[in-house]
Amino acid sequence: MVQGLETCSADFGDGIEFTLIAGERALYVDGDLQAARRWFDDAYRMAQGENNATAMARSALGLGGVWVHEHRTTVEAGLVRMRQRHALAAIDARSTLALRLRARLTGEEDYRNGEHAAIIKIVAEARRAGDAQALAEALSLAHHCLLAPEHGMLRADLAEELVAQAGSTGRRGDLLMGLLWQTVDRFLAADPHAERALEELRSRLDQHDHRAVGFVVSAMDVMLAVRTGKFGQAETLANVAAERGSIAGDVDTTGWYGGQLGTIRWFQGRIAELVPVLLEMVNSPMLSAVDNSYFAALAVASAAKGDKRLATGMLARLRGRDLADLPRSSSWLTTMYGIVEAAYLLDDTETAAQAYQLLSPFARLPMIVSLGVSCFGSTRHALGVACLTVGDVDRAVEHLRGAVQDNLALGHWPAAVLARWRLGQALARRNGPHDEAATRELALAQEEAAELGMVLPAAPESRATIKSKEVGRCRRHGRHWQIDLNGRTVLVDHSVGMRHLATLIANPGCEIRATDLAAGPGMAEGESDTGQPVLDEQAKRTYKQRLAQLQAEIDELESQHDLGRTEALRAERDWLVDELAAATGMSGRVRRFTGSEERARIAVGKAIRRALTRITEADQIIGEELRTTVQTGLRCCYRPADR
Repeated sequence: MVQGLETCSADFGDGIEFTLIAGERALYVDGDLQAARRWFDDAYRMAQGENNATAMARSALGLGGVWVHEHRTTVEAGLVRMRQRHALAAIDARSTLALRLRARLTGEEDYRNGEHAAIIKIVAEARRAGDAQALAEALSLAHHCLLAPEHGMLRADLAEELVAQAGSTGRRGDLLMGLLWQTVDRFLAADPHAERALEELRSRLDQHDHRAVGFVVSAMDVMLAVRTGKFGQAETLANVAAERGSIAGDVDTTGWYGGQLGTIRWFQGRIAELVPVLLEMVNSPMLSAVDNSYFAALAVASAAKGDKRLATGMLARLRGRDLADLPRSSSWLTTMYGIVEAAYLLDDTETAAQAYQLLSPFARLPMIVSLGVSCFGSTRHALGVACLTVGDVDRAVEHLRGAVQDNLALGHWPAAVLARWRLGQALARRNGPHDEAATRELALAQEEAAELGMVLPAAPESRATIKSKEVGRCRRHGRHWQIDLNGRTVLVDHSVGMRHLATLIANPGCEIRATDLAAGPGMAEGESDTGQPVLDEQAKRTYKQRLAQLQAEIDELESQHDLGRTEALRAERDWLVDELAAATGMSGRVRRFTGSEERARIAVGKAIRRALTRITEADQIIGEELRTTVQTGLRCCYRPADR
């Protein structure tokens, strides 16, 4: 056994081959990453001293471990990479050993860059070479580089091939890795038979432990305990898993434990307690180079605690130049969920809207951390919360209702309760606080939360059900709009969104199609939603008549040297010119609003949200109340209380 051989690791007299075999047994049979690193480090130094190129290559290969990115610090990762490249240069480039080293170096590079094309080419090369061990290693490395949510089918093929190949490698660890990857894939795909795969893997481990794979299985046990709502048991299991990870020498031990604790605290309603811990962890060099989940967790925790400055800073860091640039790693879905929840708490409509677009293709997947470390439930929950943030309440209801069903199918009771709670809030926001369906969902969620020991989150203040029964008024004054509400008045610049908003406020309680708002005046209910004119001919003639009238008045006032009134009329003239230019092409023909209902929904929603932001900047009270009463979506509506 490796334990017996470890006492000899410092005695170089035992020979290079003995040390290499001990390292290979520790890595490929026992999954003892910690012991394997010691053996291979000793072997490399011995081989280097004897100028034994083959032994150096085997040692450098073993130092890579079984996962990608096992060496996190810059110094450690650089040393291992240097040894692997040095060894590769010293051996026959056509050898199987060289192929295995290239697979390791390529996999590491692809993983750091969030790519996979190069390692897939190495897999093809390993198939042609016909070496079972080289192919098994390349398949496992490639699978690890493909944990982004869009690669489920390709991962499944690789894992199946790895299981089939394992019988030819002569190494027990290859079969366990194949079974593990299949189990991971099934959980990531919400496969109802995922736990069957887990039990098959567990039975193999019962025969002979593999510390690296066993650590992942123990982490999955934590996830399953959270799904049942047994938070105390889950926390105990998280400590057990962390101990197993430490014994195995897995570099993810601390990060996974923190993620599991964060998941438990989130569903308990205690995430704000973790701000000090997250502040320490967020910049830890032990976290994966492509993992941004701790930034998202800190954004949510600090927003929940009321520290908007810290939360906003974390969101800004995540967004960078473009939210779409975040690497699609195994923690991407949960990172995006954290971004959505933080945006909801901060009323960041722009971030929520972009996150919605990025998450939409993965609506039916569960938001699982890494290899099954923890689970936040259905992605449709995140989509529903994003819709609530931007005011698309109809779509929010649709997503959240689906999330409840998805979470029930997962057996994730805390996630189902939270989705039901948010569904009730969305129904109340759409139909009023006395809506029967909303009341039913909220009451059931509270009852279930009490049974599980959950504290449900309140809606952010800006989205709480409004109390005012007064209907607002919106009037045009040249290039400005005046909004009167609850005895307050605010003046904001004209914009397309303000024009949409004025139409909604003038028709309280009436649902108006986004396509009609986008088309402007003259679009009747029931007409085609493609090719709508932005300005109809009557509006266009009216604008031109007003332009002519303005020009005549400007000329007269200029002759009287009345500069004050002249400037005001010029401002209105310039605005009308801009409107006509935006509504017509270069030839002067009416520009048509092209696209489907979905395109109109997005365009109108963005325009209204920008207008609401400007109103809030000018008068927070009016702005916040309009945010709670204006609903956007395929149909838009202004719903003051009791309407």
